[in-house]
Amino acid sequence: MSKTAAGGSGSAGAGTDRQAEIRPRVGIVMGSSSDRPLADEAGKILEELGIPYEMRIISAHRTPREAATYAETAASRGIGVLIAVAGLAAHLPGVLAAYTTLPVIGVPVETGPLRGLDALVAMVQMPPGVPVATVGIGGARNAALLAAAILGQSDPELASRLAGWREKQADRVRQADAELRRG
Repeated sequence: MSKTAAGGSGSAGAGTDRQAEIRPRVGIVMGSSSDRPLADEAGKILEELGIPYEMRIISAHRTPREAATYAETAASRGIGVLIAVAGLAAHLPGVLAAYTTLPVIGVPVETGPLRGLDALVAMVQMPPGVPVATVGIGGARNAALLAAAILGQSDPELASRLAGWREKQADRVRQADAELRRG
């Protein structure tokens, strides 16, 4: 699935001419369909910021060839950052990072008997030379914001949209504070 900055969706390469012209800049990959709610949270933030993305289900263990191929071809398809959502052993971010030099952001899923701690530790303990940036357990929104910040380093318009998004967040806090003080 890919989503355009305008919010249209469809399979990669399908849809209107406008959709076909917009290449995804972020790849969101989840290890299982059960990870979809977190992947959707990241997608929502990317849509708010006008960043086209694609979303895939690729298992590091069940479909390792697909994981390698996806990572190896991502940059040539215009993707600049990968977000990998995974739980339990959480090997997906590391496998993707092993096959690309693109930034990979890991999102640990709160699942299993350790409630995501195992996934978090797996992601932050990558061996030297194969880095994975990792957000907190369930931190898909922050993963999308980090992806936007990375892409914004070479895209002033995106950097401006991200700054505006953050200012709106600050305005909400100020408004809540004012309401609290009014009693």
